Amino acid sequence: MTRPFVLLATRAESAPADEEYALFLRFSGLEPHELRRVRLESEPMPDLRFDDISGILVGGSPFNASDPPERKSDVQRRVEAEFAAVLDRVVAEDFPFLGACYGVGTLGTHIGARIDGTYAEPISVVPVSTTAAGRVDPLLAGMPESFEAFVGHKEAVTALPQTAVLLASSPACPVQMFRVGSNVYATQFHPELDVDGITTRIHAYAGFGYFAPDERDLTLAAVRRAPVTEPARILRNFVDRYAR
Repeated sequence: MTRPFVLLATRAESAPADEEYALFLRFSGLEPHELRRVRLESEPMPDLRFDDISGILVGGSPFNASDPPERKSDVQRRVEAEFAAVLDRVVAEDFPFLGACYGVGTLGTHIGARIDGTYAEPISVVPVSTTAAGRVDPLLAGMPESFEAFVGHKEAVTALPQTAVLLASSPACPVQMFRVGSNVYATQFHPELDVDGITTRIHAYAGFGYFAPDERDLTLAAVRRAPVTEPARILRNFVDRYAR
């Protein structure tokens, strides 16, 4: 039997949290028994025995790694400390890891990337282009050189360290995807989302500062600007490559 993957989640809101898990299942091709969800906002990080799992996925989050410490809740500080401990092992062992959106904050912080609000993007659909390295990376196999993707983030990588390989960029956000080693990845865009999923998040996080109170309808229209069909392939490529 295939060793399960683990989804590390941090959303406290039930509707987007449950839909996120359903979307990871759908686009990865995994069954529920093959993708174990851990809700870190409500429980401590378990002891992840790498010999017993195939890889780690990370969903999006309302947390921002670059927020000043005094603005972070006790839960966020705990989650960040737990991620740091796991990433010590992930990076050292080059263990399969794919973080979507919050993966940039967690993995980026861990490797010493500069993360701030310079390249924040409103909730929308943006064109993402692969780099020369991205065009030969196995997680982007079968992807066009340019594709549409869902984004919405208050922070992003301003500068990557030399230990990371840039795989994809967008016009307003230079770092949309990067790799560390051979098996550790993060995307700024959301490969796990479809238009229904991002619509749920727009309603759930209307008061979280991603858009002004009177801009909800504009934001809902923005995510329908163009069809998003390609990013989910990354999840399937990840599972196909690392299932064991």
